[in-house]
Amino acid sequence: MTRFELDYPPSVNRYWRAVGGRVLVSREGRAYRDRQGYRALEQRVRPQAGPLVVSIWAYRPRRVGDLDNTAKAVLDALKGVAWADDSQIVELHLHRRDDKARPRVEIEVENIQGENHA
Repeated sequence: MTRFELDYPPSVNRYWRAVGGRVLVSREGRAYRDRQGYRALEQRVRPQAGPLVVSIWAYRPRRVGDLDNTAKAVLDALKGVAWADDSQIVELHLHRRDDKARPRVEIEVENIQGENHA
């Protein structure tokens, strides 16, 4: 099992941009994704193989925002860092908390290789 911490992501309105009829990750979103990938590597996170259970505790700076949008930004940042592909995640647990003083996300990745997950 691997546990680590990342910064709280930008809001979905700042993470995504509509450009020419397409929705793309914004410059701010790409910067978040890259920075958090490096933060994870600094905490000795390495890509895991096989099926994974991922738990995310999102400590929000304010009492607004959808938990699923927060998770999407975090999962995007960890692709290629904590796992090779999102399809490896067979269970995803999301927990919302509030911490105005220190917003963050705490992540736990558990490899369940050998268990019966198709």
